[in-house]
Amino acid sequence: MFGLGTPELLIILAIVFVLFGGKRLPEIGRGLGQGIASLKKGLQSTEETEM
Repeated sequence: MFGLGTPELLIILAIVFVLFGGKRLPEIGRGLGQGIASLKKGLQSTEETEM
């Protein structure tokens, strides 16, 4: 996954936690998940219309 190991991911998560705090992390995660789901739906609909 982008050449990142476990220590690097833990450092990134710690920085994100410090920047946004514990209360905002679920909101950020939810928004990111919805964005990824929307992107996947858009890609699927594009692939279906091309066929």
